[in-house]
Amino acid sequence: MQANGAGQGQESSELSCLNSAQNGESSSAGGTHSNGLFSSTDNGNSVGTSNGSSTGPGSGTSAASTASSSEVGSLKKKKRLSQAEEDVIRLIGQHLHGLGLNQTVDLLMQESGCRLEHPSATKFRNHVMEGEWDKAENDLNELRALMHSPNAIVRMKFLLLQQKYLEYLEDGKVLEALQVLRGELTPLKYNTDRIHVLSGYLMCSHAEDLRAKAEWEGKGTASRCRLLDKLQTYLPPSVMLPPRRLQTLLRQAVELQRDRCLYHNTKLDSNLDSVSLLLDHVCSRKQFPCYTQQILTEHCNEVWFCKFSNDGTKLATGSKDTTVIIWQVDPESHQLKLLRTLEGHAYGVSYLAWSPDDTYLIACGPDDCSELWLWNVQTGELRTKMSQSHEDSLTSVAWNPDGKRFVTGGQRGQFYQCDLDGNLLDSWEGVRVQCLWCLGDGRAVLASDTHQRIRGYNFEDLTDRNIVQEDHPIMSFTVSKNGRLALLNVATQGVHLWDLQDRVLVRKYQGVTQGFYTIHSCFGGHNEDFIASGSEDHKVYIWHRRGELPIAELTGHTRTVNCVSWNPAIPGLMASASDDGTVRVWGPAPFLDSQEADGLNDNCSNMDS
Repeated sequence: MQANGAGQGQESSELSCLNSAQNGESSSAGGTHSNGLFSSTDNGNSVGTSNGSSTGPGSGTSAASTASSSEVGSLKKKKRLSQAEEDVIRLIGQHLHGLGLNQTVDLLMQESGCRLEHPSATKFRNHVMEGEWDKAENDLNELRALMHSPNAIVRMKFLLLQQKYLEYLEDGKVLEALQVLRGELTPLKYNTDRIHVLSGYLMCSHAEDLRAKAEWEGKGTASRCRLLDKLQTYLPPSVMLPPRRLQTLLRQAVELQRDRCLYHNTKLDSNLDSVSLLLDHVCSRKQFPCYTQQILTEHCNEVWFCKFSNDGTKLATGSKDTTVIIWQVDPESHQLKLLRTLEGHAYGVSYLAWSPDDTYLIACGPDDCSELWLWNVQTGELRTKMSQSHEDSLTSVAWNPDGKRFVTGGQRGQFYQCDLDGNLLDSWEGVRVQCLWCLGDGRAVLASDTHQRIRGYNFEDLTDRNIVQEDHPIMSFTVSKNGRLALLNVATQGVHLWDLQDRVLVRKYQGVTQGFYTIHSCFGGHNEDFIASGSEDHKVYIWHRRGELPIAELTGHTRTVNCVSWNPAIPGLMASASDDGTVRVWGPAPFLDSQEADGLNDNCSNMDS
């Protein structure tokens, strides 16, 4: 891996690696060595590359001279390091230097013939850390010839003078600080807005006030290290390596492995101490919600819908048997227990929507249902039973983010916005609604209709626009938490992923059987990296969002799976509702014994369906 694309060509060769003839140089105590950095101590010993061999007490000068000549000759014949090899040596050297192993770094640089950084960069670093601002400013003139961008010098000088100004202010040297502001910073004619802000710090009454307003650590090692990190971004890596470059590369490698892992479903920890660098990252399918943990059989007819609450503590299921059942999720065992049953939905319950704060639940029925029920989940009381007309078909609903309004509609041309008491606030005529979703801005409502499209409707200025156009009926859709992606179940086509912002079809997921039944899919898992959908072939399909082929096919249901819901708070918990009258709760494989635990090392690319 090249270091930011820099450090190639003649300049890089001259700066980052010395001629192989320098390999035989020795370092003196307390001096600056071939790595360009000061070492803490050397005990006065010279550092060589003779692999520890000696000529013995009986050897004369001639023998020693011959051995020395032989070593120099062999070093000259040594293969010259490639650019990649030089980069690796410098990265290792920088890391070891950060650990305080300066003598080791010195030996590594001498044996390899490389230099950790340019001598001018070393001087510059030392002057910055010692607060010798005039000398550091002079060092910039030496570094100018080594830099790709002439404008970078002005930016670096500004950063130096800003630190100098703040340190003068903290020390109470207001006149000196004013001189820096007027005589050095202002003539640069750079970032005048920032200069105005800096001038305001003259009014700070004491050092604590200054540090708070400037969001600055104060004079000392911490703020100077932060300054140096900023300054290093303007220097080519052949002159001075970016700070902690090896740790950055290792962290990127770990994140990339996790990103490519099909079954990774936990929060990313960027701390390298939390992983082993000696093994590749592996997640097993056994750690993924592919296994039936519980079968809920309390419904006595087809189960048409299921949805976890926004906080993940409850699951609501709606059935053809005219009931809604609220289930409580145990936070430890993740087992579900019946909390209460909501009855009286004469036509059955085909859609459910939790309010943003999970206080209320709205239930809708199938096409011939003109009523909508708004329940208080906490008390089990029916707050509102809404019906505008017996000719209506209220089959879908979506909450406004404020939790005080909702929109509802159906395929007979009704599209209403209502308050919690069912009072009509607005209506839109002639829209045959199949499915609804309110976006996070609280103004736009997405509605799929019978024209195989999703349109955006704004109830404030009464405007609408086309967002998605499919070639087949959109049976249902859902939207990601960030409002960017939409997941569509399209008749005879399957599951499609659309980018709502760019208005483009991103991906078509394969495997699922989708006819003209209304099947509801969902985003899920950590960071919504996964997609799950029911299917008319009685299975639940799971895909990684970036892959078209399923990573898991879950069997167990005996009829069409109408709906899948992924718990938003517990990435390893999922539920599915089916025409077989059951709700299946899916989770990781049960932990059986040590042999079973060994199975967790299965490679995550092997799909076991």
